[in-house]
Amino acid sequence: MHPELFRIPFTPLTVKSYGLMLVIGFLAAVHIIRRLSKNITPDPQMITNASLYCLISGVIGARLFYVIHYYDSFKDNFIRVFAIWEGGLELLGGVLGAILIIVLYLRYHKLPIRQYLDILLIGLMMTLAFGRIGCFLNGCCFGKPAELPWAVRFPYGSYAYTSQVEPNPLRNRTSPQLKLPSDFFEEGVLKPFNKLSAEQKEAVTTGPYRCLPVHPTELYSSMDAVILTILLYLFWKRSQKAQQSQNAKIFAKPGSTFALMFILYGFVRFFEEFFRDDNPFEYGWWTIYKGGTISQNIAIYMFVFGVILIMVFQRMPIGNLSKNAK
Repeated sequence: MHPELFRIPFTPLTVKSYGLMLVIGFLAAVHIIRRLSKNITPDPQMITNASLYCLISGVIGARLFYVIHYYDSFKDNFIRVFAIWEGGLELLGGVLGAILIIVLYLRYHKLPIRQYLDILLIGLMMTLAFGRIGCFLNGCCFGKPAELPWAVRFPYGSYAYTSQVEPNPLRNRTSPQLKLPSDFFEEGVLKPFNKLSAEQKEAVTTGPYRCLPVHPTELYSSMDAVILTILLYLFWKRSQKAQQSQNAKIFAKPGSTFALMFILYGFVRFFEEFFRDDNPFEYGWWTIYKGGTISQNIAIYMFVFGVILIMVFQRMPIGNLSKNAK
């Protein structure tokens, strides 16, 4: 776990691992998108601009989604809404925000929306692959305790450790998973590592009170994102060949790859949540899957939306496939 990679010389600023991995993922996505779009865009710079808007709107959407989800944490100090450096982004909000802005951008420039969305979503999935590695380095999005050869232990004071030593009624957990003596707490809050005695430090690093091993769910998610990127790319290539030859293959119309992303990611994310231990269980009128997390419920909506979307696109004409599709 390395949430901060290094400090910038002569400044109090540090380079956050999560942010750096997002930037790397974004650059990789732009490279992929530019290569895939060279046959449909009249100006390669337009796709770069679209990717940049996608990144900015994605961050804003992810932050808004997090703030709405955890509104009680912000209502007494609204300025904290803008403190993104403290953490607090939700991927699904980022995806929705990015898609909304990119559709508006494409409509404004009169570009073929469905063709661009197919390509942009392949790049977005690659960004996710790098972003989840950033989650692993940051220690967020952690998994449930597991006795597996590849299970990992996070350090004292990490998100996973704090979750394990405290009850969590939002996950129907009335007692801690790891019971610490009371002298590890100060006014009900876990003591900072530097305030522990030498014996306590040993107990939480190599002794009986170290973090329980957990599923590396961040790496599961990263691996899933790589696999989905490859599957979406292969599906897109199939669609391109069918469109250029006017072949009537099923689900080969523009926009089908975009719709397939919702189906595949919704399916994968639903089952990923069974291995995670960070998101609270949600209950409400809007829930389909009772007792699931908000991500599981949204994953179901994504899956259904993707199925409907791919059927709608199947009935639409292919449209103009030339570079000057304005």
